[in-house]
Amino acid sequence: MEFPVLTVNPAKVETACFVVPVFKEGDLLPAAAKLDDASERLIGQLIERGDFDPALGNVQLIPFAPGLAAERLLLVGLGDRAKCNEGNFRKALDATFPALARLPVDEAVVAFGDVPVPERDGAWKARMIAEASLRAVYRFDTFKSEPAPVPRLSRVGLLVSDNAEAANSELGARIGSALGHGINYARTLGNLPGNVCTPRYLADQAVQMGRDSAGHLAVDILDEEALEALGARTLLSVGRGSAEPSRLIVMRYQGAESDDEAPHVLVGKGITFDTGGISLKPGADMDEMKFDMCGAASVFGTMQAVLSIKPKLNVIGIVAAAENMPDGHATKPGDIIKTLKGLTVEVLNTDAEGRLALCDALTYAERFEPASVVDIATLTGASVIALGSHATGLFSNDDDLALDLLEAGETAWDRAWHMPLWDEYQSQLDSNFADMANIGGRPAGAITAACYLSRFADKYPWAHLDIAGTAWQSGKQKGASGRPVGLLTQYLLDREEDTRDITTEA
Repeated sequence: MEFPVLTVNPAKVETACFVVPVFKEGDLLPAAAKLDDASERLIGQLIERGDFDPALGNVQLIPFAPGLAAERLLLVGLGDRAKCNEGNFRKALDATFPALARLPVDEAVVAFGDVPVPERDGAWKARMIAEASLRAVYRFDTFKSEPAPVPRLSRVGLLVSDNAEAANSELGARIGSALGHGINYARTLGNLPGNVCTPRYLADQAVQMGRDSAGHLAVDILDEEALEALGARTLLSVGRGSAEPSRLIVMRYQGAESDDEAPHVLVGKGITFDTGGISLKPGADMDEMKFDMCGAASVFGTMQAVLSIKPKLNVIGIVAAAENMPDGHATKPGDIIKTLKGLTVEVLNTDAEGRLALCDALTYAERFEPASVVDIATLTGASVIALGSHATGLFSNDDDLALDLLEAGETAWDRAWHMPLWDEYQSQLDSNFADMANIGGRPAGAITAACYLSRFADKYPWAHLDIAGTAWQSGKQKGASGRPVGLLTQYLLDREEDTRDITTEA
């Protein structure tokens, strides 16, 4: 999709559809006012007569636009001006682009650059517009014999006030486009069924991404033989009951001026289907356990965005991929396994398999001497109970890292919430027979899961994102969300900015 930036008189813009955001108070923004003047107060009259209610997220198509070069107008309600913030701006966009995608139009022009969002500039607004438009045209109907018609929308013009604002908006649109594609890639991987998206499939995707990167991405795949030689036995234990072999996938992007610059490492849980193993899950909604690899999907989506933006820093993506199935070879409750770190784990519940896969991947990350490590996992139902579907649970052994991730989430509007990781919780993992158990009981389940992972992340600044509530939606809108690709990409872009500031000061 293309995102040209325009600085012309809105009344003279030739477009199939002009999108006009309107506050509930009826005081028109600059572009809307010019359109209103040129159309004999068409917009103002519709509001005054009550034919359009500018409540937040309301949309109304005006199929004819007399006096204007545009063929149609799409009015979008912004709600109360006093309540205009990042969240309401995003809600307005998320109402706009699905409506546009349903229209028989190839292109449109939007005037959201006029909308005053406190502490956000034109680059941020352009980024949100590009991302929202790409999310809206996404479809996953690969396996339908009669797919729905593909949205025609392929060009969204961004109207801004002047040339200075245009340069800002062009940069924002480029980042938003990269993010939108990365989010949609993560959604596709998440939506694929478990009989297609296997650990080997994910490995093949990484290899292909490396081939397509023109040398910017190096990929290493550790198969089961290599993992056994390495000593990654807890990762291997997860897949013992499956016919599908496990994989550790390593993707290395070298964008910094020095190859020696410490990389930022993303570690994704890639359980491509989770039956619970011997600790079998209930049958209801088990189909959604194909989404248990959404942490891995977010790493793939972020790496794709990084390859598009090409920030000047080093990034490594690690995916621990396995399928958790019950058969005669499967790990049993009560089994004791030695981790890559050398610690032993008593497996009290085989449905707490994600942490078994991740702990070896976190130990593997030590060899890169990372500047930071962030793992992403659909880890616990307890996180869903605590935070619902709005916020990702954030745990960290480093307060500065936690604050950086929280700030990135606010900028990307892909928010997280900082949860405690106190030593008092660690005792819940005590085992009579091994160095630790893999579960700590029902109380504080998301916290004790993070406590378990923290024991394998003591050599570097580390954070854990529990995305069990944010990675996908259930019900009629069932599907992967692509979160937290936005948060992760913004975190990396901020680290590039930090590096640039340090270089400038030096």
